[in-house]
Amino acid sequence: MPRYSIVVPLHNEQENVTDLYDRLKAVMEANGESFELVLVDDGSTDRSFHLLREIAAVDSRVTVVRLRRNFGQTSALAAGFDHSRGEYIIAMDGDLQHDPADIPLFLEKISEGYDIVSGWRKHRIDNLWLRRIPSRCANWMMAKLCGVPIHDFGTTFKAYRRDVLEQVPLYGELHRFIPALASWYGASICEVPIRNVNRERGVSHYGITRTFRVFFDLLTIRFLLRYLSRPLHFFGTFGMASMFGGTGIVLWLGVEKFLRHADVMTSHGPLMMLALGLLLGGLNLLAIGLLGEMQVRHYHEPSRRAPYSIDRVLRNEEHSVSE
Repeated sequence: MPRYSIVVPLHNEQENVTDLYDRLKAVMEANGESFELVLVDDGSTDRSFHLLREIAAVDSRVTVVRLRRNFGQTSALAAGFDHSRGEYIIAMDGDLQHDPADIPLFLEKISEGYDIVSGWRKHRIDNLWLRRIPSRCANWMMAKLCGVPIHDFGTTFKAYRRDVLEQVPLYGELHRFIPALASWYGASICEVPIRNVNRERGVSHYGITRTFRVFFDLLTIRFLLRYLSRPLHFFGTFGMASMFGGTGIVLWLGVEKFLRHADVMTSHGPLMMLALGLLLGGLNLLAIGLLGEMQVRHYHEPSRRAPYSIDRVLRNEEHSVSE
C-alpha cells in the first residue's frame, strides 16, 4: 500500500493534465517514499479523460476516477478520497495554481504528527476587490464561527491523515470546512504558507457567486458544530421561548376577560392571533427538535450514500476496468 495519496479533481483541464502529472511525479519520486496519484475527472467535456487514460496506462501508480457528470469539487474530492489507499492524503487543485513543489512542506508537517495540514495563500495575487477582500472577510468569519484559527479555508491544498478524513462526511461544498468538521473530533491542525500563482493555461471555474454558496454552507457548519448531537437544544430553545410568549399573552387576555370583563375578541383580536401563532409555532419547533434527536442516532451509521456516480475506475496494476 502506498504511504501517500495525491488526490486531484479535474474539470476541463486538458491544457494542464500532462504538466501536472509530470510535476507531481517528479516531486513525489524525489521524496523517496511510496505514493499514488488519484486523478478524478469531474465530468470533463474536453480531452482531459483521454489524456488521463493514457497516463494510467503507462504508470501503475496512477488511478483515474471518471464521474458520470460534473458533480462539483466536493463530490470529486470525496470520490478521490474513497478510491485512495494511502496512509496520508494530499488534496490539491488540478489547474496548477497549487504548485506541486510545495508538497514537501505538507509532508514535513504531517510527519510531525498533525492530523491536518492546511495551505495558506499568505501572499495572494488575485484581484483585490473580487477575490482578496471577499476572501479575507469570509475567512475571518469562518474562523470566528467555526472556532478553528486558520487563515485560508478556501484552498483545496491540504494534507490529511486517513483515519481523521474518514470521519468527515462530504457533500454540498463542504470540502473547505473539513478542518472545522474534523476539529469536532479533536483533530490537530496547522498551516503552512504556500505559493499563489496565476493560472497559466485554461479557464478559471470560480466566480463571485461562490461567495453566497459559502455563506450558506457556513451556516450549516455552525449548526453542525454546535448542535450535531443535540438538535433539540437549538429548536427547543426557540420553541419554548415562543410557547412562553404565547402562554403569557393568553394569561393576560384571560385576566382582561374574566377580571376586567373586557371584550377581548373585539379589543384584542390581533393579539389573540399572535398568541395562537406563537403557541403553534413553538409546538412545531419542539416537534422538529425531537425529530432531529431521532435522526442523530443514524448520523454515525456506516452506510452513507456517496454524493457522486462513478463511470469507471482505471488502475493499470489490476489490468481491468471497473464499471
